[in-house]
Amino acid sequence: MKVICTLALLFLVGFHAVSQQATVKGIVKNEKGDTLTSASVFIPGRKIGTVSTSTGQYELVNLAPGTYSVQVSSVGYESITKKINVAAGETQSLNFILKEALYELQQVEITGRRETGYKNTSSFIATKTATPLKDVPQAVSYVTKELMQDQAAARVGDVVKNFSGVNQFTSNNDIAIRGFRIFAGNGTMLVNGLRANSSFWKQPPANYLERVEVIKGPVSALFGNASPGGTINRVTKKPLDQQKSSISFITGSFNTFRALTDVTGPMNESKTLLYRLNIAYENSQSFRDLQFEKNIVVAPSISFLPNDKTRLNFDLVYNKSNSRVDRGQSVFSDDLYSTPISLSLNAVNDRLNEEQYNITTSLTHNFTNKTAFNIAYIRTSYSEDLFEHRSNNTYAKDMLGNPVSFLIERQVFDRKSKELNDNLSAYFTHNGYTGPLEHKVVVGYDYAQTKLPVGSAQLTANNYLRKDGTTAAYRAIDSAKYVTYKYTTNVNGRDTTLTLPKPNVPTYDLAKNEHNMEDVSKYIYFQTANDATTPKLNFLHGAYIQDQITFGKLQALVGLRFEWFIDKAKYTTAQEKKVTQTAVLPRLGLVYSINKNINAYALYTQGYNPQAAALQSPTAGGPFDPLESKMVEAGFKSEWFHKRLSVTTSVYQVEQVNALYAAPAPAPQDSMVQVGKEESKGFEFEVVGQITDNWNVVLNYAYNDAKLLNAGGIDKPYIGQQKPNAPRHMGNFWTKYSFKSRALRGLGVGIGGNFVTKRFLSLNQAQTVPGYELLNAALYYRIDKFQIQFNLNNVLDKTYWVGGYDYVRLFPGAPRNWLATVAYTF
Repeated sequence: MKVICTLALLFLVGFHAVSQQATVKGIVKNEKGDTLTSASVFIPGRKIGTVSTSTGQYELVNLAPGTYSVQVSSVGYESITKKINVAAGETQSLNFILKEALYELQQVEITGRRETGYKNTSSFIATKTATPLKDVPQAVSYVTKELMQDQAAARVGDVVKNFSGVNQFTSNNDIAIRGFRIFAGNGTMLVNGLRANSSFWKQPPANYLERVEVIKGPVSALFGNASPGGTINRVTKKPLDQQKSSISFITGSFNTFRALTDVTGPMNESKTLLYRLNIAYENSQSFRDLQFEKNIVVAPSISFLPNDKTRLNFDLVYNKSNSRVDRGQSVFSDDLYSTPISLSLNAVNDRLNEEQYNITTSLTHNFTNKTAFNIAYIRTSYSEDLFEHRSNNTYAKDMLGNPVSFLIERQVFDRKSKELNDNLSAYFTHNGYTGPLEHKVVVGYDYAQTKLPVGSAQLTANNYLRKDGTTAAYRAIDSAKYVTYKYTTNVNGRDTTLTLPKPNVPTYDLAKNEHNMEDVSKYIYFQTANDATTPKLNFLHGAYIQDQITFGKLQALVGLRFEWFIDKAKYTTAQEKKVTQTAVLPRLGLVYSINKNINAYALYTQGYNPQAAALQSPTAGGPFDPLESKMVEAGFKSEWFHKRLSVTTSVYQVEQVNALYAAPAPAPQDSMVQVGKEESKGFEFEVVGQITDNWNVVLNYAYNDAKLLNAGGIDKPYIGQQKPNAPRHMGNFWTKYSFKSRALRGLGVGIGGNFVTKRFLSLNQAQTVPGYELLNAALYYRIDKFQIQFNLNNVLDKTYWVGGYDYVRLFPGAPRNWLATVAYTF
């Protein structure tokens, strides 16, 4: 009885204490009257705080009676503090109106993004200033960390389906935008708006990313030489001025295991020094034979904000990876379904060890409330230790030189290489008026350098053995010179005895599908010089000016860039070649505000990509002009549901000229002719954001007509045909709904799907991969600080291919698979 009385007394005391607690609530807006989402509302010096909802509302609960200082801050706005006195048990309203901060006009984000949904409001990539995406006269797509987390996306390649007009070219770090291929080596992958190299074989991890952005079309006027399809920018997570921490454990199909942690907050009471640290560990297998991933990622970030005029940020991303190169699936001749999608050509003793780091330092300083200076520098280093058995891109040959449909001719690469990149970007911004015209002027200079130092090398073993102990490509006319042997095997239930030329590296028998520890000491190697091992140095200088002019409802963007590009091949040898190319690149855009929800825009821009120095030799027919491109684009951008949801539609036409093709006879062998012209035109539609506070959605569709319009040599018959790995139609949707009712509170569901139509694997359109439709689903449950998440991908277990080069090198997508995540936030 005493115990019951004691418990009752404790309950009454606790109830009385709770009833005496106070509440402060209100709404956060900007000077225009727009509500601000994810503004930080907190009481300095105490662990009491929250963020505003999508309608700008906030609520601080369970406050003891007394006087408090309530501070509100939001990215792009000046912080504000108000005092309030609350009595026991009362609820008081305290509203805030934030003033836009001019120091946010910077190239690299210094402090972290506070928005917590699928929608992102501003971007630095499109104008090099913090411009609302609605006011950018060019299509920009993005995926936020929240969407990546909801889809359990581990790598950048996992999220490209969320971009209209973007698809994988292969399973490597190799993507197509509007029908044009981009990859780590052609200057179209950025980190924090700066040029950075990365692995071609493996897609970058996503755990340290705030978002992934794609700016569509040529962007050479902003960043220098780049692909005409577009540019991918990876924005790393930046520190927040609120203490937040999370840890996640992920397991699932293919023996997947990942451990992730993300901690951020202030390092001093004045919050002038902020930090963030992301760490990831991965040890996973694959549905592909002999493929695996072992990754360690360490990504610290520190921001120093001494005053409202100066901001400094330091970022480091270090990634150490152990895996194998996946060169794709091979099938019997033209039978796409003749081998399992798990089949690879690797040997057990293959390896790929990679080490990479990106170091970024950025500074922004306001001289006045109208003039600011921004400078950013990134150093990237990528090293590779590779040993692989791979196809020789063809089937093995019989004694008559005919291909054997079930045997793949293989070769071996043994390579060690290193690449260093430096990129410096510095510019001034100035806001001012000339009469009724408002100007936002950017004047800047870029320097970028790529260096393959001395010390890279590759040994190659391939071809067929000759009696004199050498190797050479097999020609039936010379068959008497080759060592031959009898090869007896059982194929498809039939005994087949074949006499074949003896290969230097054992062929791969698709019928047997066996993986062995190969005796590599028996191979005959020769030294190979290629782009990954030959010392080279290239660098560019770019000077540019840009003015964003506002006159009432009309905004104009006028930009011009002049660039010098210098390429030195074999720069440490007597055969050093130096090629210098220049380009003048305009960019003209218009934005018109039809009403408060809808903007119309139009854009004309040009781009270029220099030809490699190795192709400029007289034997190839050089020197050649650089690749040149231009784009015309128009569309509408709008925001709905109190700016929670954005809708973008665009039509475009991209042309690229000066592509190189093999010169037709009677031109000398290995010579090139510069007559190529490619065109891509189409329509894109994207919806991103929230319909309600608890309902997120992503929806996109793209139609792309990408063709070769002019060509020389052997490609001439393919004029007018769709480009390789460029689907005409593709689309995606994803939606997440979180229940609010008391019975289901904490529960959420997600469902999505994407489709891609048939693609050709080369200009020779005899080989194609079929279109596909995939369905994905997810289930979420949050209780207090814990979240449990379950993702099921490819629910219907469809067999499909994301891309490829031919039927010897196909890249299949994963079968049905699942991931379970347990996360704790504190």
